[in-house]
Amino acid sequence: MSKGINKVIIVGYLGKDPEIRQTQNGVNVASFSVATNESWTDKESVKHEETEWHRVVAWQKLAEICGQYLTKGKQVYIEGKLKTRSWEDKDGIKRYTTEIVAKDMQMLGASGGGGGH
Repeated sequence: MSKGINKVIIVGYLGKDPEIRQTQNGVNVASFSVATNESWTDKESVKHEETEWHRVVAWQKLAEICGQYLTKGKQVYIEGKLKTRSWEDKDGIKRYTTEIVAKDMQMLGASGGGGGH
């Protein structure tokens, strides 16, 4: 039996500037949200648009690059994998979140300026 594939590629726009922090071991982590849009026209010729928000986490050198170059509104290509993690909130309730762990990032668009990792 072959192993599974966990790969995600999105192209969207940053919802806000990345939040940069360091773990207790001094490892850089960047967290940010990316919006992707989908639009379609239904049978009655009515246009619809839907926005999906994605949580993205980048680690180490890629986190530094994201913190240095990404800002709210920039178009970005993100490639990585999905990861779900859990924690207990202050009321003892178990919470879950699914996020994209970025392996590659490319800045896109006229204001993106190229570059990337």
